[in-house]
Amino acid sequence: MKKVIYEAFGNPADVLKVVEEPSKPLQSGEARVEVLRAPINPSDLIQVSGNYGVKPPLPAVAGNEGLGRVTEIAGDGIEVGQLVLLPAGSGTWVTEAVCPIRALVPLPEGDLDQLSMLMVNPATAHLLLSEFVDLKPGDWVIQSAANSAVGSYLVQLAAERGINVVNVVRRESAIAGLKEIGADVVLVDGPDLAKRVKDATGAKMKLAVDAVAGDTFAHLAETLDQGGTIVNYGGMSNQSARLDAASIIFRDVRVRGFWLVLWFEKATRDERMAVYGALTKAVAQGTLHAPVDRHFTLDDIAQAAGYSWAGERSGKVLLAPNGV
Repeated sequence: MKKVIYEAFGNPADVLKVVEEPSKPLQSGEARVEVLRAPINPSDLIQVSGNYGVKPPLPAVAGNEGLGRVTEIAGDGIEVGQLVLLPAGSGTWVTEAVCPIRALVPLPEGDLDQLSMLMVNPATAHLLLSEFVDLKPGDWVIQSAANSAVGSYLVQLAAERGINVVNVVRRESAIAGLKEIGADVVLVDGPDLAKRVKDATGAKMKLAVDAVAGDTFAHLAETLDQGGTIVNYGGMSNQSARLDAASIIFRDVRVRGFWLVLWFEKATRDERMAVYGALTKAVAQGTLHAPVDRHFTLDDIAQAAGYSWAGERSGKVLLAPNGV
């Protein structure tokens, strides 16, 4: 089998390399999975660079989500031939993976590219909309980094539920792409954001979700209704999340954090199945979709990482470890 590893933190294009090793024998309760697709997410590359919140022990196998087909089992709970999502954070840039059967998420047959991207970004968007505030049709939500993968999924999932979204971006050029997928309101971040949100919507936000931190966190919090909630799930600005004491004391703004890995640790199998069942249904119905730019093999990992890291893409970059 082949796998992509890194033995030091640094520029992903420089430190990632492919190694070969014999296939591992299965232990009781495990399954062998042929990996069909594995997305390259920004968080994957940030982790390889050494700038992620959690650093894995080195050497580490790269990749945090993937899709595959079960080829061998040593236990009950899954069948050979079943399409599955690999466990989050399990080192997925490999030709085959050996995983606990209980950690696999079975999926129906469908578009391999779209299904391979379900584990991290769509699930994050789904949970941001469902775990913190009881949102009803007609309610308003505001999000930063709206042109990110999570942001575009959130736009689509909110529309399906009749929830309105104010989408905040950091540059004018990001507006058109969001409008194309049906975004309600798109605004460029700035210190007067709260006023422009009020002018555009006439509404107070019930929920704010932020992936930027820094001043953007405070700008979003200023748009919240009394007792509103702001959830941070990223730090693209590389700055601390900022919020004045008055917002917390006098407007009762609630501050929460979200990390999908922690949700996985706490969620039951039934809870995981409910989330991914809903997302799979949305993909099958065509209401949830993300553009794909290119496929790469594992042997081209340096080129794939450099291309994805550069950011000038029209969609997600996917690895096809066993060919397209």
